[in-house]
Amino acid sequence: MDPQREPPFRGPWPVWTISGLILLSYGVQSRLFSLGGAARLFGVSGQALQDGRWTTAATALFIHGGWAHAGMNAVGALAFGAPVARALGLRARGAIGFFVFYLTCGVLASLGYAALHPHDDLPLVGASGAVSGLFGGASRLIERRPQLSPFTSRTVLASLAAWIAVNVGLGLMHYAPGIGDANVGWEAHIAGYLAGLLLIGPFIWLFGPAPEPQTPPEAPVQD
Repeated sequence: MDPQREPPFRGPWPVWTISGLILLSYGVQSRLFSLGGAARLFGVSGQALQDGRWTTAATALFIHGGWAHAGMNAVGALAFGAPVARALGLRARGAIGFFVFYLTCGVLASLGYAALHPHDDLPLVGASGAVSGLFGGASRLIERRPQLSPFTSRTVLASLAAWIAVNVGLGLMHYAPGIGDANVGWEAHIAGYLAGLLLIGPFIWLFGPAPEPQTPPEAPVQD
């Protein structure tokens, strides 16, 4: 076994915590509520926000349509969250920043979806918007880690274009793996991605580890 090779499912503990929370929350949901009941109570929609139910922008992230839906989001969090968690650091400050980043991207994804459907009362559920935010943040860390890639870099622009194309395609087909015959909230996916793309810099500045002090070079010895 190559000692330099990283195990395939190794990842920072905050990422495993988020993935476990996605699965745990669906386990609780499946025991206590029907899907329709959970979606009505905790799902987000334009109508729910107009009725003053602003907390649904966050609670919708913890409701899923089935084990396949929850599992795909848990795997997505594992895949996209690791670069973000490592950039923020694995101590308490960085972990708090990671969780806040995840929730912020998810809430902005919910609000973006609701803004495009202001009078719709069909609830949106799932953590995909928050997971998309992790992907948005990771796309700026892939190329020049630990430094952020500029918005205009080829990697960032290619990732953005691919994410928009894939999600618009899923929306037109009304299909995505793991959600059955439910509609795809592709607008939330794109809104979450954009949130992560824009917010990763400020979050690293606020929560990331302090830069190591630069040691000045020693003066040359003069004879």
